[in-house]
Amino acid sequence: MGERFTLPVLPLRDTVVYPGVAVPISAGRPGTVEAVQQALDGDRRLFAVAQRENVDDPVSDVLYSIGTVVRIIQTHRVRGGVQLLVQGEGRAQVLSYEKDGQAMLRAVLLPLDRQAPRSISDPAFQALDRELRDRAAELGTRRGVPAEALNQLIQGVDEPGAFADLVAFYLELPTESKQKLLELLDDESRMRAALVAVERELARIDAQEDIQAKVQSELGERQREMLLREQLKAIQKELGEEEERDDVEEMRKRIESLNLNEDQRSEVDRELRRLERTSPQSAEYQVIRTFLEWVTELPWNERTEDKIDLARAEQILEEDHHGLEDVKDRILEFLAVRKLQLERSEEDEAPVAGSVPEGAPVEADGGAEDSAVTEPGITAADIHHTGRSPILLFVGPPGVGKTSIAQSIARSLGRKYVRISLGGARDEADIRGHRRTYVGAMPGRIIQGMRQAKTKNPVFLLDEVDKLGISFQGDPSSALLEVLDPAQNQTFVDHYLGIAFDLSEVLFIATANYLDRIPGPLLDRMERVDFAGYTEAEKLEIAKRYLLPRQRTENSLTDEELQMEDEAVLMVVQNYTREAGVRQLEREIGKFARKVARQIAAGKIEHLRATSEDVRDLLGRPRVHPERMAEEDTVGVATGMFYTPMGGDIMFVEASVMPGDGGLVLTGQLGDVMKESGRAALSYAKAHWDSLGIPEEGLKGREVHIHVPAGAIPKDGPSAGITMATALVSAVSGRKVRRDVAMTGELTLTGRVLPIGGVKEKVLRRSSCPATTRGTSRISPATSRSGSKFTWSRHWTRSWRSR
Repeated sequence: MGERFTLPVLPLRDTVVYPGVAVPISAGRPGTVEAVQQALDGDRRLFAVAQRENVDDPVSDVLYSIGTVVRIIQTHRVRGGVQLLVQGEGRAQVLSYEKDGQAMLRAVLLPLDRQAPRSISDPAFQALDRELRDRAAELGTRRGVPAEALNQLIQGVDEPGAFADLVAFYLELPTESKQKLLELLDDESRMRAALVAVERELARIDAQEDIQAKVQSELGERQREMLLREQLKAIQKELGEEEERDDVEEMRKRIESLNLNEDQRSEVDRELRRLERTSPQSAEYQVIRTFLEWVTELPWNERTEDKIDLARAEQILEEDHHGLEDVKDRILEFLAVRKLQLERSEEDEAPVAGSVPEGAPVEADGGAEDSAVTEPGITAADIHHTGRSPILLFVGPPGVGKTSIAQSIARSLGRKYVRISLGGARDEADIRGHRRTYVGAMPGRIIQGMRQAKTKNPVFLLDEVDKLGISFQGDPSSALLEVLDPAQNQTFVDHYLGIAFDLSEVLFIATANYLDRIPGPLLDRMERVDFAGYTEAEKLEIAKRYLLPRQRTENSLTDEELQMEDEAVLMVVQNYTREAGVRQLEREIGKFARKVARQIAAGKIEHLRATSEDVRDLLGRPRVHPERMAEEDTVGVATGMFYTPMGGDIMFVEASVMPGDGGLVLTGQLGDVMKESGRAALSYAKAHWDSLGIPEEGLKGREVHIHVPAGAIPKDGPSAGITMATALVSAVSGRKVRRDVAMTGELTLTGRVLPIGGVKEKVLRRSSCPATTRGTSRISPATSRSGSKFTWSRHWTRSWRSR
């Protein structure tokens, strides 16, 4: 017996530390961390003792009375505690536990010595040691421990008692059993107990392997049963007693009812034969069955009968959308052509014998009454239905009705409507599908849309076609080339189907916000229809017809409870929205309606006929402040006009001349094209100083500064050239520019003003402001395609000289 000593307590959960064994331990409880810190401050020793119960705050009753004195070898601070590597040194018995510090326990200990065997050379003891080592090596091998590491571990411990402690630590035993091994002080007894535990572990592993072998044998029996069933099926087939499986027979009937051409039917029949030969338990069976289900669910010959009534179609388009005359005209033109096709085909209806004569026009037929066919699977109705639908591209800013009018087109035609969004699509397989060799393969979104439509001639909307992406998985815009090519889409092949599908009767409509983001070959295949932004008059009409009634319904208001004067709607349009479409306008009207609903619900008012003052009171200060005409004529300041997808507006261009080295300074966050317009204006003024009334020395040794206000907003484009030139000449000559004249157009070095775009938006925006009528009339020649020097130079010169 040694002398008593005290150590901080290291309580252990679900583990026991033995002498001579290095163990990693995570310490996170406050008392444990405090004990570790005291040990580090002292001789680095702790008393590691196991808990009887897994509790967070151990007390003396929860801890065993015998444990192991350990020494801290390594520490590593981590979030929430510390990682330890401790080495067991010897056993010790607790005489008492004492509270120390804030949460730590300290133990009064008495060291315990192992009882060595009487004679190490005793043959029985040596046999026990050898048997324990051999069985421990076998257990390590069965657990998958590498042989080299296992030999090093076993041969590294020579003393039998220490080896028994090592084996006991690595055994998968409950904490209570490991504690009993720790409390055995006699080496021989502990070795025998460890050997018994090793034998039990080996027996458990043998039982587990036996169970696994039986499971594998059972699986083999199932495979054998499957093989025998296939052989039985073959025997029944030889005897003529085979009965078709119900699902295969049902699939055969569905396939026979399809109107397929020779190539399509050959491929489908081949897959059906594969299905018959494949076991239903096979994974390949489900792949083939899914493919055949897709084939049978596609509209190979189902069409929606076109209900062509031009008056009704025009009425539907007018009811759903205000304005958009170009789009409506194009749809009505298509309907008129389609109607003529159907009427002419009915007049010329006759049995089709052989093939259609060469050069004879093929007309569309509304019915399928003819029974004669030219080749298997193709009816006379198919021959008549060769009229190709147009492929339209609606281009315009957000919110102008591109997507919604496609639904109106489908309603006016009486066709099904399908929409897919291509925004962000980056994989070619989104369009063409995946090949069936891939796990989880599916058709592309075109074929999926056709199955959804259940008809061969739907209105198919390809939304946001300008937002297609490109990645290492392919370019989906290139895959659309075949879909949107009238000369190719009648034989469109999806990677999943592997057979041609006719898309020629589909009315494809694509939408886009930015034309320059669509690849040229794809753009060439579509008929472009431009959607210009709505004017204020059109927005007023749209708000009265559609937006206000819809917001009244959504906010539980009646027609009598909320009405808006035209001036109130215009107030919202001009001072609370700045957009080409009407989405923000609808949001503002909805906001106004909610505030009115709140007042009605509170009993403050019974109804409201809103004026512009009511709009200001309920919606607050205006958030949009368009430019207004200058208050007076100014030297070096000219009024220009510009157009964005949000509409037209005016801008001011300021020019200043000062002594310098003859350079040109351009400010206002101008783009490269606009900077070039400024340089062209300066060159033109220098070259024509005499005809422009500029003093001969007016530009010599002087620096020119042209500035476009609102410097935080990027600006670019060539149409500010004439405005820059006017401001520059005014600054050099000292003559004022008329404030009621706005101008726009690209100016060349020879004095020509080139044609401009956005005339409608620019003119209508300025005409809504006072005293700009004269300015709009002066830009009318800009729409000319001639752009002759005489017309433009003389007109522009007269404009500034008249002042």
